[in-house]
Amino acid sequence: MEIKDIFNLWKNKATEDSDLSDELKSIENNDEEIYDRFYRSLEFGTAGLRGVIGAGTNRMNIYTVRHATQGLANYLNNKYSSSAVAITYDSRIKGELFAKEAARVLAGNGVKVYLTAQLQPTPVLSFLVRELKCKSGIMVTASHNPAKYNGYKCYGSDGCQMTDDGANAVYSEISKTDCFDDVKLADFDAAVSDETIEYVCDSVYEAYLKNVQAQQINKDVCSNSQLKVVYTPLNGAGNKLVREILKRTGVKDVQVVPEQEMPDGNFTTCPYPNPEFKEALKLGLEMCQRVKPDLLLATDPDSDRVGIAARDGDSYRLLTGNETGIILTDYILSQRKALGTLPENPIIIKTIVTSIMINKLCDKYGAQLRNVLTGFKYIGEQILSLEKNGEENRYVFGFEESYGYLAGTYVRDKDAVVASMLICEMAAYYKKQGKTLAQVIDEMYAQYGYYLNTTLSFTFEGAEGMKKMQNIMNELRINAPSEIGGFKVIKTDDYLESVSTDKLSGETQEIKLPKSNVIAFSLEGENAVIVRPSGTEPKIKLYITAVGSSRDNAAELTEELTSSGEKLMNL
Repeated sequence: MEIKDIFNLWKNKATEDSDLSDELKSIENNDEEIYDRFYRSLEFGTAGLRGVIGAGTNRMNIYTVRHATQGLANYLNNKYSSSAVAITYDSRIKGELFAKEAARVLAGNGVKVYLTAQLQPTPVLSFLVRELKCKSGIMVTASHNPAKYNGYKCYGSDGCQMTDDGANAVYSEISKTDCFDDVKLADFDAAVSDETIEYVCDSVYEAYLKNVQAQQINKDVCSNSQLKVVYTPLNGAGNKLVREILKRTGVKDVQVVPEQEMPDGNFTTCPYPNPEFKEALKLGLEMCQRVKPDLLLATDPDSDRVGIAARDGDSYRLLTGNETGIILTDYILSQRKALGTLPENPIIIKTIVTSIMINKLCDKYGAQLRNVLTGFKYIGEQILSLEKNGEENRYVFGFEESYGYLAGTYVRDKDAVVASMLICEMAAYYKKQGKTLAQVIDEMYAQYGYYLNTTLSFTFEGAEGMKKMQNIMNELRINAPSEIGGFKVIKTDDYLESVSTDKLSGETQEIKLPKSNVIAFSLEGENAVIVRPSGTEPKIKLYITAVGSSRDNAAELTEELTSSGEKLMNL
């Protein structure tokens, strides 16, 4: 069907949401706008769906949500005689609407639904799936994307994001289904009355909090530490649970950034609500200068990531996701070893783009390090594998450079609630020693070397942008650079081709990880550049590792690698 025909079909049938009807009327004579909304359908993958909110097959709206959910319902009904699905959402625009529409479709297909009565963090969804013995879960979120986005993440019965096989099976069902005529819808109120749709009871959230609190290490350290914290939920879903867990663990002085306290999908004070970026933390940092806390905590809209700023003299230093993960790993391993609670053969798990400085810590404490592809579902899969072998107690900590952390096996996704708790516990522990977290990471750099990690993002919007991203990755495969930033490339790892190539000897080895569109260039001196298109945004990300003899030296190397990396994006 031609794009204009698809547009006309939507104009005639997509009438239940006046926002969509008005949008379609407004672009009726604009071929470029029509093309952008209909040139493709949002692709359903292991990350589910994510896109700009609006009208069309390439947008997030009630029809694309229903379409995806009908595919999920078909998949579940083909696989199981009966099944249940947990659903929640964060503060995103139309989040509650999309969650209820997904619930209507599932109920219309005879699938039991457990729906949260209000917004909840992503890790709560992972917990609900396992606690309520569901076959799947849906989290309506676009994580840290700008306000114009929303998304739909699908989970398997293990509480992990859906596997490639599961996502492909659901996508196959979606492809067979018409987004208007083949979708079965229940009346929402009637489905609630007959309990096909059931609201989640408060006792389940209490069970989640108890599991989070069980991850404490030094249980009394916060209560008499005088730790002072400024917290911002960035107008997202973390506000209630983060504050509650800090209260329960003895962090009494928590001040919340007032403009960012309540849920607001417009994110008017932080257009890009990502704790990775200083701009999102502007109000929190300004509040720090007024109230002088030990620590700033910031969770993203679905509260699975947390960023921090630590007191550093009279100012506050933002720690990167790598730095926070490094000091958390060291704190957890050292304290559990001192208390005799560290298991034999402990396991730390990180993603391939996360700092290799963690290798030094694993060597020091005798921990096994496992590297997995980018995406916390791969860390979750490792936990599941350990559980199947009766070895889940060996899992100590997992993290990724993009500010995602998890201690414990009660969920299978990154969790800003438990991370916030442990960060505060760690800050309280070091405060009693007269140290800030900024001083702790500086001491570790002095001991192990200055491993500076920088992430660069290059945006490629629209249909032309997608083509440009593909061309860049193809060119890097065909004509790989022999040097970057003045450093020889000594090894390339192509995770799509599953081949690791030693550039000095020419020898190759198989990469025994799932295929992924990632190319890693290992350089002289432990430096590295990794190129990865985002799975959820129209971006290519460059992950730069610079290893220097001092902070200034590592910063100089970072500048050289950054300059060369930018040239790679203009191929």
